[in-house]
Amino acid sequence: MMRRIKIKLAYDGGGFHGWQVQPGLPTIQGSLEQILSDMEGQPVHVAGSGRTDAGVHALEQVAAFTIANPIPLPNLRRAVNRLLPPAIRVLSAEEVHSDFHPRFDAQAKTYEYRMLRDEVCSPFEWPYVHHYPYPLDEERMIQLAAVFNGEHDFTLFAASDDRGAEGKTKVRTVFSSTLERRGARLIYAIRGSGFLKHMVRNIVGTLIEAGKGNIADLSVLPVESGPTAPAKGLFLVSVEY
Repeated sequence: MMRRIKIKLAYDGGGFHGWQVQPGLPTIQGSLEQILSDMEGQPVHVAGSGRTDAGVHALEQVAAFTIANPIPLPNLRRAVNRLLPPAIRVLSAEEVHSDFHPRFDAQAKTYEYRMLRDEVCSPFEWPYVHHYPYPLDEERMIQLAAVFNGEHDFTLFAASDDRGAEGKTKVRTVFSSTLERRGARLIYAIRGSGFLKHMVRNIVGTLIEAGKGNIADLSVLPVESGPTAPAKGLFLVSVEY
């Protein structure tokens, strides 16, 4: 009997070329599919809630796959974790209905972007923050962050994507968009219905431009995005169903 398994996983994206399988390159999806296919004795496709880019981290990504193997779920989690590289860990596994899809069934996702404002960045923080010690008007950045709330066409904040050629809408709904100072860090948090390629990193780049005084009107979405912020500061925090 076939079983649909939903897993939550965390990963350090620094050593991977993103979620999606790419021939000859280490990816999160590729690592999982190789292990599960070996266990199943035939190819297993692992679907994710979204395709995180190269270098982006996840505190709680959601994925799903279908197998016939009757292995109990705790044993499955232990076996997969034993074979995965240490930078990827399956946090939990559960059986779900056969047509569950982690991307199409998702109701909301939350991302965090972490910037370090200290003059010196510890080498132990370096892989997980965007170190930006230069002057910024953080109040202006906080003001602009709120402008992204609501339903907008985010075409200007999206990188070109192979799915974009399909003519799909770039309209997305942002439920909350906030920037706050926590100690030496500036944390940008965004929760929305879905996200386009590089969308969050382009929003952060735009916030930085506002902090530098390069964006005059903070009451509406800017007419162009700022430079794409580095991938290593971005974390997929959670996916809601």
